[in-house]
Amino acid sequence: MRIGFLFNHDQIHQVAHSLPIAIALAKGGFDGQVIVATTNDRLAAEVERLAGPWLGSAIRHVRLTLAPRSARIAGLLGRLIPAGKLMLYRDNLDFFRSLDMLVVAEKTSLLLKTRYGLDNLFMVHTRHGAGDRAIGFDKASARFDHVLCSGEKIRRRLIVEAGVDPDTISIVGYPKFDMVRQAGRTLHITRERPVALYNPHVSPHLSSWYRHGRDVLDFFGRHDDRELIFAPHVMLFERPFVLTIDRLTVNRAGTIENRYLHGDNIHFDLGSRASTDMSYTMAADIYLGDASSQIYEFLLHPRPCIFLNSHGIKWQGDPNFTHWQAGEVISHPGELGAALDRADQLHHNHYRAVQARLFHESFDLDGRPSSDRAADVIASLAQRRRASVAHRPAVRAA
Repeated sequence: MRIGFLFNHDQIHQVAHSLPIAIALAKGGFDGQVIVATTNDRLAAEVERLAGPWLGSAIRHVRLTLAPRSARIAGLLGRLIPAGKLMLYRDNLDFFRSLDMLVVAEKTSLLLKTRYGLDNLFMVHTRHGAGDRAIGFDKASARFDHVLCSGEKIRRRLIVEAGVDPDTISIVGYPKFDMVRQAGRTLHITRERPVALYNPHVSPHLSSWYRHGRDVLDFFGRHDDRELIFAPHVMLFERPFVLTIDRLTVNRAGTIENRYLHGDNIHFDLGSRASTDMSYTMAADIYLGDASSQIYEFLLHPRPCIFLNSHGIKWQGDPNFTHWQAGEVISHPGELGAALDRADQLHHNHYRAVQARLFHESFDLDGRPSSDRAADVIASLAQRRRASVAHRPAVRAA
């Protein structure tokens, strides 16, 4: 039995959502092959760092590449769209055909079934994050053979909105929590002032960055009684243009002007490892955001939150904005000062209890490492696959 874990993205933010499962399989003595496949140097380095000595011993590392023609096309189009990511499946079909099971954190890999006819490849979706965005519950989720999710909220929406068969969903908790560092990487934060984390999403139709982001930076530049960590979604500044497919939109994130770099209270991180390993969500005293699923990681330890509704969304009662129940929602950075002043009191009097409820609905944590729970599900699925193949009637030659 050959189980592959695929990491096919420009950035490393999805690695911690499924690599811990591969490591748990290896540690548990899985009697098949565990293979981790990466598609660029950045991903390979992160996998090697996190997997350590398990890589090359109980886990085999395969580096997938594009054919020369595909690499040329990706070089031309890659600044706007993830062309290389999409062509990689076609260029490596022999590898994917060699697997019995493929575990992935994203959905473009469904091309292997829908376009390239690998119907016999059993595909498991680990998801990445416990967020509320509608795209996380689209019909594509039902095309996977099995889905792992973090908690009851996710399971319920997968069934109702995505049409996923309940028998193909397993609640396993949140493997990324197993890799949370106890000490953050933000040692340059003085801690003499309260620390706010501004974490805008990448999608132009949801993010506060495009309309109000620089106003937020200006506010903290004028008010140095607080420190600000500006750590947006790691894809916000990855390409010159941001293109989203859940609602077809294109926009430019632009650049960070020099005037923001002269103060001592604003710290910028546009995509380092610390933006993905919960260093900042663990370090901050208050969260300022919009649509990022990182809000749920922040709620691991309840603290005040403020949400910036830059698009005038009617969010009350909308399951895609359930996380906005965790703090005050403002519509313009002009309201930010007053919101920050009352955030602690509002949190103590109301939002802390709401956050506890939202966290419980989003994460089923039972004391066992989530990666072990997920590995047990994968191993059980593999055993069932073995049994079904063993009992499949032989086909007589004509």
